[in-house]
Amino acid sequence: MAAPRMDGSRHGSPATLVDVAGSRLRAAILSGALGPGEKLVEEQLCADLGIGRAPLREALRLLTQQGLVERLPRRGSRVAEWSPDEILQLFALRHVLERHAIETALPLADPRTALQPVRRVLEEMSSATDDLERDDAHRRFHAAVVGLAGQRQLDIALEPILLKLQLPMAMNLREEARHHRSSDGIDRHLAILTALESNDSGTVIAALADHGHLQYLNLPPNR
Repeated sequence: MAAPRMDGSRHGSPATLVDVAGSRLRAAILSGALGPGEKLVEEQLCADLGIGRAPLREALRLLTQQGLVERLPRRGSRVAEWSPDEILQLFALRHVLERHAIETALPLADPRTALQPVRRVLEEMSSATDDLERDDAHRRFHAAVVGLAGQRQLDIALEPILLKLQLPMAMNLREEARHHRSSDGIDRHLAILTALESNDSGTVIAALADHGHLQYLNLPPNR
């Protein structure tokens, strides 16, 4: 069975109506075309996407699992809207898991080999041809850092947090590119890779804490 991706589709499998609808809605949400809290009217979406209710509702169900859509009892669906405190909590949870992973994994017995997955994802992030590819690679980068610990339950715990952080992470990268250079986001993650190459857990933890994941989100200071 082909492995599911974070966008709900599967590598090596033909795209279904559910895949297409989910990908287009996800792209609209992450790009800001559909804003947080915006109501998702099924009749209009069916007309816009050229599909029936059944595949649309399945796509919305999958996007709900990813934390991008909220289902409201008797009121349909809307784009998920996280409060500033909730976003800060999610980033804090990600940092806790990353810190635990680094403290568990380092020092690496063979840094050159062990860090190949992190290098590969950073290259994918750098060579991405559109924002969605870059967003996916961005999340895979953080998953690869945690994956250095080689703990399956840690990876499982991280996945829903990264899914819920899809929109804040995408917004931060886009705002950064708008205010500065589009390559700045790559440089920030290259600094984490460089810290990992030091094979010193303290250096890596400091780099993760300082890599600017909240800089362009206009959130209140972390308490």
